Amino acid sequence: MLIGAVLLGCLVIGVPIFAGLGIAAMVELLRSPVPLTMVAHSLFSGVDKFPLLAIPCFVLAGGIMGRAGITEDIVRVMRILVGGAPGGLAVVTIISCMFFAAISGSGPGTVAAVGGLLIPAMRAQGYRTDFAASVAASGGTLGILIPPSNPLIIYGVLAGVSIGDLFIAGILPGLLMGMLLTAVAVLVSLRRGYRGAGEADGAGLPAALRRGLFSLLTPFIVLGGIYAGIVTPVEASVIAVLYALLVGLLVKRTLTPALVWEALSEASTICGGLILIMGTAIFFGQFLALEQVPQRLAGALTRLTGDPTVMLFLIASFLLVIGTFMETLSTIIILTPILLPLVRQLGIDPIHFGIILVVTSEVGFLTPPLGVNLFVACNLTGRSIEQISREVIPFILALVAGLVLLILVPQIPLLLVR
Repeated sequence: MLIGAVLLGCLVIGVPIFAGLGIAAMVELLRSPVPLTMVAHSLFSGVDKFPLLAIPCFVLAGGIMGRAGITEDIVRVMRILVGGAPGGLAVVTIISCMFFAAISGSGPGTVAAVGGLLIPAMRAQGYRTDFAASVAASGGTLGILIPPSNPLIIYGVLAGVSIGDLFIAGILPGLLMGMLLTAVAVLVSLRRGYRGAGEADGAGLPAALRRGLFSLLTPFIVLGGIYAGIVTPVEASVIAVLYALLVGLLVKRTLTPALVWEALSEASTICGGLILIMGTAIFFGQFLALEQVPQRLAGALTRLTGDPTVMLFLIASFLLVIGTFMETLSTIIILTPILLPLVRQLGIDPIHFGIILVVTSEVGFLTPPLGVNLFVACNLTGRSIEQISREVIPFILALVAGLVLLILVPQIPLLLVR
């Protein structure tokens, strides 16, 4: 198990994920008769996957839409619809995150786009800054579950599962998690006396709908073709970019060449790092297979229990711990080749497992020391991560409750797929 020890050592001393994966695999390579040419072949074949083209396009589309002002249109409509509820702005924040998640596919991106607008509004209405930040950070977790979801695309490629089916499977769990987070926001608001924003009378709804019509149609245009079987996820991602450009340039007329360049730079930075991790992870996974690590792990765990539900609880508990210090895409890339053979052996649907994997990663967005969404919220508010972490605990418990429900009732993610 030298390969695992080297990887763990690299992670402990702070070596970047892609470098740690490559170093661990190279150490094993030097001890094996495998030719060095396998390195180049693995790095290339690891990223030579057609479905991966959807990720840069969805990231680019989300960046363009955020800069075009589409987020403001969504928030305006949601404030009118639910702003008058107890803790109205907190509810608006979470529901807006759900809607924006169907555009961006990114957790931190959702926090930045929606939180940047609504955290100042909540503070102006008398909400505690820590609570406002925790609401935005929690709502942003929905960005990786509600389709389009970049982690689901990565998992689909690694697991050989239809990405379209994974997107469909993410709808009901995404709505469930959104409802649980909204319930927590309402309960906390009632206890603290946070009132609605007084905008739920519907008087301005027709005007807001007319003004934001093209923005509100975005997720339906992007995802409708996938669910109807008209386009593939890759084709839908290209449509998303074109639609975002059309809305920003011709409808809202807010996009400038500088803003488009910013979105392109952001997408290339994110996806460049992902390509490095994917290539070295495939290389790493091949040596795990040579060492029969998945088979050994499966044998060890099945000696503990052969019950699929109990096994999912064990795996989910492990993933919740891993998620506190390992980034979401890295977790999925490293652990999918290890855990998937065990999951298939026990008869667990790979689509169901993929949703569980992503939901545990949602919790990781809110748990220090990594807690990416917490850091975004800290940057938006100037508060410390310790202050926000205390306020986010009820939302973490809500996500864990939803995770338990998804494990016990696999029909929730699989209902629309079958």
